[in-house]
Amino acid sequence: MKGNLPHTISYSESLIVHSCRAKQLRTEAVHLLSKDLNRRQLRDLESLLNRAFYPLAGFLGRDDYESVLKEMRLSDGSVWPIPICLDVNEEFAASLQPGQCIGLNDQEGFLLAILTISDIWKVDKKAEAKAVYGTEDPEQHPGVQTLFTEVKDWYIGGTVEGVTLPIHYDFCDLRLTPAESNRRFLQYGWRRVVGFHTREYLHCAHREMVLAAARETGGSLFLHPLVGLDHPGNMEHYTHVHCYQEFVQHFPRNMIQLGIIPLAERYAGPREALWHALIRKNYGCTHFIVAADHGDPFAGTNADLFYPQGEAQQFVASLAEETGIAMVPERAMGYAEEQGKYVYLADIPDEKVKHINSKELKRRLEQGENVP
Repeated sequence: MKGNLPHTISYSESLIVHSCRAKQLRTEAVHLLSKDLNRRQLRDLESLLNRAFYPLAGFLGRDDYESVLKEMRLSDGSVWPIPICLDVNEEFAASLQPGQCIGLNDQEGFLLAILTISDIWKVDKKAEAKAVYGTEDPEQHPGVQTLFTEVKDWYIGGTVEGVTLPIHYDFCDLRLTPAESNRRFLQYGWRRVVGFHTREYLHCAHREMVLAAARETGGSLFLHPLVGLDHPGNMEHYTHVHCYQEFVQHFPRNMIQLGIIPLAERYAGPREALWHALIRKNYGCTHFIVAADHGDPFAGTNADLFYPQGEAQQFVASLAEETGIAMVPERAMGYAEEQGKYVYLADIPDEKVKHINSKELKRRLEQGENVP
């Protein structure tokens, strides 16, 4: 298994061009049609430019898009489960043609990249929703609702040349690119790295869970929480990241690395879990922790799960040999007072274990109540 070997960067470190070419692109962009991207599109562009979305070299063209919907693969056969396309309205699409170059700007009009258009087409949103989410009903799935109400009706695909990554003014030392995280892991001598994707509030049981995963795999830990797009009910992300910074202080030295990723999630269940695993492989991980409800839009709520429990874990594990990243199941833990240690909840009756989920932890923190 490739996970036994140190991960090496086997692709261009980024799609950002060298300084001379960047200067040339800025000059050319003055005469080009341009588009200011929204927050969701900016997250996708950043992940394209820094190669978190490797092997993608731009927004999907129509052939790749249709192949991803039907086969969860690009047209060259590479595994890729989520369509990454640039959506525009009909008026803007009518002004474009294949072969044309347009500028891609941030929300303040600052040039980030040049897109060379390969395809322009009107999307069949119902077909995309059915393929990616498993339903066409926006009342059943918030991802479908976002697709129908926020995503424009026309897609454009093509390769991108990056002038610069989107500018961030907060936690710059934590915003590692895949090239930077790969280099750090090699410098640390980490041969196996276990990635942990989260947007939850973490507590002692999470610490014990990821430590157990590290022990079982013989690996170190890459805590890679999601930031950048607000989630309903969450504290502002500054507080959230400060909590993650405190969390990593309670691990043995040289065992854990914290990084943050500005990813626009889709909540596509098993497809989402596989997507997260591929992204973490690009960041240098050899293993990835997958929850039984990973990628489910209703995970951590009182609502019924949309996707079958455990399906995400099985799906990621089934493709591990091909993708090169092993699946590690997330197993909930609680504190057994009689034994004086944390144990897996599945191994001991509930009445003998103290445990708390992230939703209850969040409520107690907000209400100023005692946390067990």
